[in-house]
Amino acid sequence: MIRRLAFAAGRDFLPDMPDTQAAPVFHVAAVTKSYGPRRVLDDISFSVEAGERVALTGPSGSGKTTLLNCLGGVDRPDSGAITLHGQRIDLLSSDGLARLRRERVGTVFQFFHLLPTLTAEENIALPLQLVGVSPSEQRTRVHRFLDRVGLAHRAAALPAQLSGGEQQRIAIARALVHRPDLILADEPTGNLDSANGANILALLRELTDETRTALLLVTHSEEAAAICHRRIHLRDGRIVDRT
Repeated sequence: MIRRLAFAAGRDFLPDMPDTQAAPVFHVAAVTKSYGPRRVLDDISFSVEAGERVALTGPSGSGKTTLLNCLGGVDRPDSGAITLHGQRIDLLSSDGLARLRRERVGTVFQFFHLLPTLTAEENIALPLQLVGVSPSEQRTRVHRFLDRVGLAHRAAALPAQLSGGEQQRIAIARALVHRPDLILADEPTGNLDSANGANILALLRELTDETRTALLLVTHSEEAAAICHRRIHLRDGRIVDRT
């Protein structure tokens, strides 16, 4: 059973609607990206506020994953600007991008990407180790998140000993434990059955409400898009609809 805490990740519980008066967590302005002669992203512009969940939808080949990679600093746009809390991430050096991914961005993948030789507890702690959090604070945060995702009793389990739904809950805890500004989720329920998928979506909704972390969710799932405050629909590398 997933437990609900009034105080998660060291931040007060907050309602699930973003503060539309606040400065955006990140802003994308006129971003383009091509691979050879093929333009994959064409004049993409939008912003996301703290605590806001945005679904990025569109058919295969529409540019969703490329955009996600540019936002996470894995790839660079050819032109335009991507700003995270006022910092131009598209202008950062390779070391700067690596630091940004460690400190300010969390990622949730379709296939979990847990390290197979680390326990659930150790997987969650890894981002904290990378940013130099003290061992005592690591233990506090990891245990809080294990409790929050309902897996305190599985702390010593290796990923192979966990179900798919359990692995994704650990992956979500790992993505949030270092208190990032932004979560990028790429089809987080795509490898789960409907019941586990619904549980993961509920957990993402509740945790982003509680921590006010912005979420950009790439999905083909109507159920996943439904937990978001709004949707951005891509086709052939362009935004064709915003709802």
